Amino acid sequence: MEFGIFDHLDRNDIPLRDYYAERLKLVELYDSASFYSYHLAEHHATPLGMAPSPSVFLAAVAERTKRLRFGPMVYALPLYHPLRLIEEICMLDQMSGGRLDIGFGRGASPIELEIFGQDPDKAQSVYAEGLELIIKGLTEPTLTFRGEVFQFENVPMTIEPLQKPYPPIWYGVHAPESAERAARRGLHTINLDPTGEAKVASDRYRAVWRECNGEAPLPRLGIGRFIVVAETDDAALAMARRAYPIWHASFTYLFRLHGRAMRHARPDDFDTLVKVGQGIAGSSATVIARLREQVEETGANYIVGQFAFGDLTLNECRRSITLFAEQVMPALRMKTRAA
Repeated sequence: MEFGIFDHLDRNDIPLRDYYAERLKLVELYDSASFYSYHLAEHHATPLGMAPSPSVFLAAVAERTKRLRFGPMVYALPLYHPLRLIEEICMLDQMSGGRLDIGFGRGASPIELEIFGQDPDKAQSVYAEGLELIIKGLTEPTLTFRGEVFQFENVPMTIEPLQKPYPPIWYGVHAPESAERAARRGLHTINLDPTGEAKVASDRYRAVWRECNGEAPLPRLGIGRFIVVAETDDAALAMARRAYPIWHASFTYLFRLHGRAMRHARPDDFDTLVKVGQGIAGSSATVIARLREQVEETGANYIVGQFAFGDLTLNECRRSITLFAEQVMPALRMKTRAA
């Protein structure tokens, strides 16, 4: 069992310069607390994401950490020129000593794609071709590629990743079909959906993995959850109930602005989020018990916490993360070894 971080870098009311500085202090804490990897979302024109250029923020992460792995979850491929992205990936992997994890997707929000002049209906095909091209560019000294969207002829790949053949690839899973695609490619996954839906996708992944790979060890199958830990259940719930609606307002911002319905909508209050399994707040004992239930139900082997969101202060986040690292992580690792 490993533990990671998922971060939107959603806006709060402190000055942006201070906001980035505080978030990087939390990244240093994740590193010292032996979390496995830091996964950063990409969003544009919305307070949901203050890291619209993930590579820029992750370069700072690379400098501030020694052991922590990190990466985008995910690069929205329709918004990138693939040659430029290949170069950024190689730079980050080399600069961090081979600690980069990479995730790719078509873009979670059609509105964000439209802002950049992209057609959301073509996003899946652009993503599929872009992913094939990027993997080819990371593994060959000269890139020749002829697709429907991109064509390149004998482009020298003068920079290469440190990890061979390329950094581990992660995928955001939302349905059994996407879980099957990820399993056939051997990708690591993170699922942010309610527990019941996460179980269905995880079951499908494991079935397809065994079909293709027999008893080979599974990649990391992650579940992402909002997590707040405090000395008591009441204290943790009070913080989560206060902070989550602020995050949710950022989450829905563009869709409300344009009067459009959301895909993958979330409850607008933390108590409902808890009921469907996407949020956990309480004492260390409560959080241990809830996460054990979810791991047993979904078969996850990787727990990804969203510890900083809404208006949670730096000190509140630090205390929550410290309690999680010192009390929750050891208990869940011990339970996993015993099982």
